[in-house]
Amino acid sequence: MLLTVIAFVTALGVLIAIHEYGHYRVAVACGVKVLRFSVGFGTPIWRYQRPGSPTEFVLGAFPLGGYVRMLDEREAPVEPHERHLAFNRQPLRARAAIVAAGPLANLALAVALYGLVNWIGIQEPKALLASPTVGSVAASAGLRGGELVHQVALGDDEWEPVRSFEGLRWELTRGALERQAVRLEVEPAPGAPRREVLLDLSDFDVREADAQLFRRIGITGPWTEPVMGEIAPGGAAERAGLRAGDVIRKVGAVAIEDGQQLREWIRRSGESQVPKSEAWEIERNGQRAVLQVQPDRVEEGGRSLGRIGAYVGAVPEMVTVDYGPIESLWKGAVRTWEVSVLTLRMMGRMVIGEASLKNLSGPLTIADYAGRSAALGWTQYLMFLALISVSLGVLNLLPLPVLDGGHLMYYLWEGVTGKGVSDAWMERLQRGGVAVLLLMMSIALFNDITRLLG
Repeated sequence: MLLTVIAFVTALGVLIAIHEYGHYRVAVACGVKVLRFSVGFGTPIWRYQRPGSPTEFVLGAFPLGGYVRMLDEREAPVEPHERHLAFNRQPLRARAAIVAAGPLANLALAVALYGLVNWIGIQEPKALLASPTVGSVAASAGLRGGELVHQVALGDDEWEPVRSFEGLRWELTRGALERQAVRLEVEPAPGAPRREVLLDLSDFDVREADAQLFRRIGITGPWTEPVMGEIAPGGAAERAGLRAGDVIRKVGAVAIEDGQQLREWIRRSGESQVPKSEAWEIERNGQRAVLQVQPDRVEEGGRSLGRIGAYVGAVPEMVTVDYGPIESLWKGAVRTWEVSVLTLRMMGRMVIGEASLKNLSGPLTIADYAGRSAALGWTQYLMFLALISVSLGVLNLLPLPVLDGGHLMYYLWEGVTGKGVSDAWMERLQRGGVAVLLLMMSIALFNDITRLLG
């Protein structure tokens, strides 16, 4: 819990500070007098002002936000000798640059973070496929599990090398959200000739980018040996006499090839009113034995699933993914662009009803992922920061009046018509923007609570 709080507050502080610094730095470069740079709202818990500087740096008690207060005649009277330093007196291009600098700073941070992770390297599972889920696209395409993916391509695009399972998972996500077929070049077994497999996702109805999406595709995780991990007290695994380290060779008459196949069998056993007891052939310390295992039936997310109360599957084979400094930065820029585009497309689909509003996440979910990523190590936490930084940058560029994108929308109108938005319309638009933003925040918070309770 403490790690989650620290990771969440740190993430907020870094992302907000970078965003506001973008506004601040460009404002100063444009000759605007900045009165206050604040990370957080409410009562200041720390403040600093360098002698001779007009800017007061403040840390607020409430960390969900920040602001840069500039000299502006619309907010307070300005002395005649300082009017040239006021924000509202600046040319249109300068005002637009100052407003756009915040979101662009977040996107630049994401490029740097993705680039840093690519350069220092990250341990990820090898792109060795587990058994596909029954009835999935992957199963229909002829994948059986154990294939090593060497290359991937979306639609008619050029082949791209696959360095890890996470890289493959990202391309599958893009293919599903963009409704494109995904081509895989796989090696069915070590030394076997490679072959091409087509996963047709062009007609995929993507409502949520979640675990169910990958179950429908059929590629849910990397290949793992079917080994029993930690056994929970009182569960079906303990009652059957299973122990950590047991290798499962058969369930009934079916040979078990990998951990995913076993997990799927356990999961599907819950579809029966009373899960069936099956004979499991296990290998323990080089000796074979047979145990009767009857999974428990549980309700989860409105579905009946089987559970045995144990971790199923060994740790997957890992590879180190790293690049040179220039290539790392380029790949960071490409990933930032791709995440930005997918975020906008998903938002657009939610607006027109083609994607579920359950995809919206609020502070509770973000805090949860902050803690989980921090627990996995620095590289995972940096990847989390990059993803949230992209989201913050894209969100702030949306044309909602209360966001930076809304102000840019006003400046676009001013540039086209030669006159600013009237005060009356400004007030109406601000009210509408606040209403939309509050609605989005309410839905996101509701989704957070639903996920936590579920």
